[in-house]
Amino acid sequence: MDTLSEKECSAFFILLRSGLWERGPEDLSVFPLDIDEWKRLFLMARRQSVTGIMYRGICRLPDKILPPETVLFKWVATADMIEHRNLAMNRTIEGLLRLFSKNGAVAVLQKGQGVASFYEKPLLRECGDIDFYFRSRKDSRRIIADLEKQGCRVKRMSDGSFYYRWNGIVVEHHHRLFDICNPFSARYLSKQVYKLGLGKVVLADASSDCEVAVPSPLLNLFLLNAHIMKHAVGWGIGLKQLCDMARACFCLYENVSSSELDKIIRRIGLVRWSRLLYSFLVEYLGCPAERIPSAGFSKCSARPLLDIVMAGGNMGQYGLNRSLSLDDGWKRKLRTSGSFFSNMSFTLKYAPKETFWYFVNLLTGQFKK
Repeated sequence: MDTLSEKECSAFFILLRSGLWERGPEDLSVFPLDIDEWKRLFLMARRQSVTGIMYRGICRLPDKILPPETVLFKWVATADMIEHRNLAMNRTIEGLLRLFSKNGAVAVLQKGQGVASFYEKPLLRECGDIDFYFRSRKDSRRIIADLEKQGCRVKRMSDGSFYYRWNGIVVEHHHRLFDICNPFSARYLSKQVYKLGLGKVVLADASSDCEVAVPSPLLNLFLLNAHIMKHAVGWGIGLKQLCDMARACFCLYENVSSSELDKIIRRIGLVRWSRLLYSFLVEYLGCPAERIPSAGFSKCSARPLLDIVMAGGNMGQYGLNRSLSLDDGWKRKLRTSGSFFSNMSFTLKYAPKETFWYFVNLLTGQFKK
């Protein structure tokens, strides 16, 4: 596994599972680790954006096998920084929602801080951008016009979405809830959005009266599934997003009809992909098999997905020297094309229908970041 020895890999996932489920480490036989091994674990945690989750696992280690003080200090400082960033992001979301409400617009929070609510320690999940879905394009355009009046610089992406910075945080407005390229599947899913509706969450340490609209449980699970698939076949995907999926499965299982979700997955053509994804959640992240939202789930080897995850890091940003911003346009398209073709055998095996339409969208330039 990239940059980590077998012993280090074992320690890494033991600590990750411990923090993810807030339980004691299941095996201490690979400990203690020397300072260089701890440094490599810390770097991999940063690379995968799971530093805060693993910190919770470290907190459950016996004192005699804790990391050396120099490494432990970095981990504590990073965890503290993650908490502060999450609080700042939650305040930003609250402020934006108040602005949207004044304009009579309803925004649905995608992934991100809405998914953080599935964690026992939501403030230790590393945050990224803010993504909003607007059912009404008129609402979105009205908000964009108001933001521009306030001096905010708003840019349009190739897929019709908008992005801007608010309080130093990247915010995106989308007119589609799901990362699905197949236009026939997209139309079907659009109907499901209206059929299955929305849910509500309260952000960690936010005002008690600030409820945030999020996708309904079934839609949320499919959204996370499709989002991971999109990045796995493109730039690459990291452990943070897979941890999100594991926590969502665990928390939403009782509120979801597995047969209904299976029906949607079959309709979209993601049966083989979903089996691989679910197997990863069970095998590497310790998600209880009985919480997998699929009737008759049977595990397969998740190694193909593991290889992609460990090579690319969070959202694939460590694969192919990804250091491009949303403003880099054609360079991003070239890098995305390179990632897609390098993963061709994987994508054709696990998501052939979506792969075809992803390729079509690459040719026409209509893809998201």
